[in-house]
Amino acid sequence: MSIGHTLLGLLESGPRHGYDLKRAFDEKFGHDRPLAYGQVYSTMSRLLKNGLVEVDGIEPGGGPERKRYAITEAGVTDVARWLGTPEKPEPYLQSTLYTKVVLALLTGRGAAELLDTQRSEHLRLMRILTDRKRRGDLADQLICDHALFHLEADLRWLELTAARLDALAKEVVK
Repeated sequence: MSIGHTLLGLLESGPRHGYDLKRAFDEKFGHDRPLAYGQVYSTMSRLLKNGLVEVDGIEPGGGPERKRYAITEAGVTDVARWLGTPEKPEPYLQSTLYTKVVLALLTGRGAAELLDTQRSEHLRLMRILTDRKRRGDLADQLICDHALFHLEADLRWLELTAARLDALAKEVVK
């Protein structure tokens, strides 16, 4: 995810302080990975330097002065371009899980047990996400569906690999 573009998009509704941007980001996108304040301010500094935001006002506070940021026309154009650009699909042609299976076979360890353990972990996470989806709002349901579909694809791969494990062992141990 592009943090900069996301913060720019959040600014399109109106000027905000860094604290407000962090809160909006975490509420909409950061359920599992909240944004650090330092990341907000370093990103805003870069966006300011690149002319994509401007300081709309400075207010004194109990600590450092609070800057209010506003998106510039260049920022709006940049967000529109980013939104219109499709994301590159990630084919997962080299995954850690595949590497572990092959190394288990090469070293005489139990690749079948590795696959079983991984299957259990996937199912555990799927139960958690399904429960979260049931209790969540529409946005949470959609993000959980995205994760669940990926986990389902992984489970299909685990089953296929388990079925082909003997043939794979013959190929990699040559």
